[in-house]
Amino acid sequence: MNLLIVLFLLIVVPHHALAQSLQPLPLTDQPRWNAVGRVNTGGFSSRGTCTGSLIAPDLVLTAAHCVAGQDGLPVNAARMTFVAGWLGGDYAASSKVARFEVHPEAYRMPRLDIEHDMAVLTLETSLDIPSLPITARETAPYAIVGYQNIHPNRLRARFDCAGKRQHRLLRLNCPVVNGNSGSPALVREGDGWAIIGVVVAQSGGDALVVPVDEWLRGRLVRGAPYPRE
Repeated sequence: MNLLIVLFLLIVVPHHALAQSLQPLPLTDQPRWNAVGRVNTGGFSSRGTCTGSLIAPDLVLTAAHCVAGQDGLPVNAARMTFVAGWLGGDYAASSKVARFEVHPEAYRMPRLDIEHDMAVLTLETSLDIPSLPITARETAPYAIVGYQNIHPNRLRARFDCAGKRQHRLLRLNCPVVNGNSGSPALVREGDGWAIIGVVVAQSGGDALVVPVDEWLRGRLVRGAPYPRE
């Protein structure tokens, strides 16, 4: 079994012993993280969720396996909703998903290539929430902010992760569980944080992150790939 298939299996195997690895975000900090939200694939408040983050008013970054299976067959975008800043039933804003794109190299193999497990959702409605910037600067400490399926109603985070490269992936020593897929991994930039990549799996207690690349930068530059209806 090759490395990529081994890593993919780690996406779908839950590790409940690590459930407390990310701590609840203080309620006073919630507003500054409203750009992070739940990607619901079955409706507005579906419990089967991933995490996503606004990188533009109408663009959300998440993991490819959140919107397409091992064989690349897509989820119906019409059933998807992004809910920004979800907090126990309250939220900052929401929009249905108009369409999505997965990384062009995510499904070149018969199965998902975890090293390109990245997708961008285009929202039907632009959200009036400050987006998170992206960066290529890999400098510790790293942070992870996201939702967990076993704690779905409040953001959980760590801001003290160490990290190193593993093949094309970035390996952070902050554990994650189901629901954290698509969470932004971040680094400090000035007084704020910028996205360095997307959490896609866990291995040996560490988070595996697909780093920001030229495809994502180009996606931001060219904007929506299809004309609005």
